[in-house]
Amino acid sequence: MYLPIGNDMSLRDTSVIGIFDLDNTTISPKTREFLSEAEKNGEVVPCDDLPKSFILTAEYGFNRVYLTSLNTYTLDKRTK
Repeated sequence: MYLPIGNDMSLRDTSVIGIFDLDNTTISPKTREFLSEAEKNGEVVPCDDLPKSFILTAEYGFNRVYLTSLNTYTLDKRTK
């Protein structure tokens, strides 16, 4: 199945490692460092609007971080 993440994008639900809230997780320096490194490596897929959460995926040996304007509660409902 697929997980719609907004902006006419969908991800395979089997590739999703985690869905994280940006406000709560970016308090940690480790998370900020992770997101910074992912951006430097070109692994971040931005969204058009102000991002509220990010989705970490691994598929075909590549890690990606998708920024989305949807909150984690909405994304969690869409996974079910």
